[in-house]
Amino acid sequence: MISPTPPRPRPRTLAAELPGLAGREVTLRGWLHRTRRLKALDFLVLRDRSGLAQIVVAAEAERALTARLPEETVLEVTGVATASPQAPGGVEVTSPRLTVVSTPAAAPPFDLFRPSVPAGLPTILDHAPVTLRHPRLRAPHAIAAASVAGFRATLDGLGFTEIHTPKVVGSATESGANVFGLDWFGSPAYLAQSPQFFKQAMVGVFERVYETGPVFRAEPHDTARHLAQYTSLDAELGFVTDHRDVMRVVREVLAGMTAAVRERAGEACAVLDVALPQVPARIPEIHFAEAQELLAAHTEEDPRGEPDLAPAHERWLSQWALREHGSEFLFVTGYPMAKRPFYTHPEPGRPQYSHSFDLLFRGLELITGGQRLHRYEDYLRALAERGESPEPYAGYLAAFRHGMPPHGGFALGLERWTARLTGADNVRLATLFPRDLHRLTP
Repeated sequence: MISPTPPRPRPRTLAAELPGLAGREVTLRGWLHRTRRLKALDFLVLRDRSGLAQIVVAAEAERALTARLPEETVLEVTGVATASPQAPGGVEVTSPRLTVVSTPAAAPPFDLFRPSVPAGLPTILDHAPVTLRHPRLRAPHAIAAASVAGFRATLDGLGFTEIHTPKVVGSATESGANVFGLDWFGSPAYLAQSPQFFKQAMVGVFERVYETGPVFRAEPHDTARHLAQYTSLDAELGFVTDHRDVMRVVREVLAGMTAAVRERAGEACAVLDVALPQVPARIPEIHFAEAQELLAAHTEEDPRGEPDLAPAHERWLSQWALREHGSEFLFVTGYPMAKRPFYTHPEPGRPQYSHSFDLLFRGLELITGGQRLHRYEDYLRALAERGESPEPYAGYLAAFRHGMPPHGGFALGLERWTARLTGADNVRLATLFPRDLHRLTP
């Protein structure tokens, strides 16, 4: 016996496509975002991945159905796309036939149709699988996705190769105790703090590499800017002259990411009223020593002699860059070697400073990068100067025994970038399912 061929599903129309389909029959699928009942009509707002669509229900049989439907019911709606100036996009769906695909077993913790979010951060995070459906809470993640696409596209265009490196490593040599330990089939292992060692090794294979992936920091910070797990956008390139070659790539990446957000996440930007930055053709820079002199002269504190910048200093320098150079971005170069990892290349003539940089964006450190050592004997010397044995680094140093070019790279925190773009006051609002000092669920 030959089984009958099942009917083919109707082609789906997305809400954003309605403006070009006036007068035609369409089928929408999505969630019931809101219902407004009037005396003779019901207005349903349907939400799908592209936006919102208005459905006009006039028939009594259909109205009897909609009266029983809670918000977040999954629906299929077939009707006629009809021009209406009051509807989203100027087109609504009339004469609808409704099919209930599934009904929710519980209501969301707050009304998702309200334009603002009437809940605090704990409620948002505790119920993330449903609260992220709110357009304002969903929007940062659309912006993050577009940013990653821009990062990839820019580096692909510059001849980089995407790599994927292990997130479980056998030694905790890069930053001492600030690692998460785990049992790896009876042997000690650690969650990787960065792909640093691997991406440097891959410069000897591909010359230019990048990676997007999670990194883990067992630092007990409980602030609005720190996470125990975040997404790092890393790049490393060979045959550099110094750290400024890396800075030039950073500038191209920022321009590419900003352009991708504008092109791919324009609606999300509109929801949050995001003001995208202008990336200057040349991002202004200031040496760490000069920055300290400026801060000493124009602020109440004298930071000279400190090996790093305090958050208040980063904010002041960002305001200075905007005022003096019209730039929301600022490179601070030449950080003291005492504050940089052992693999950082020192500044010729001033070995207390480094060929490294931080990029400040709207008052916050966003990117760290620089030139690395590339000669095997220089690594042995750098470790000896710090009183460390090369033995724990044997696997890392192996690449440098076989000839490596001058190289450098950088790392950008995706969540910090997204939080700065969207104006979020907590990086967790730019993080899917954040992991921090107190949170392992959902």
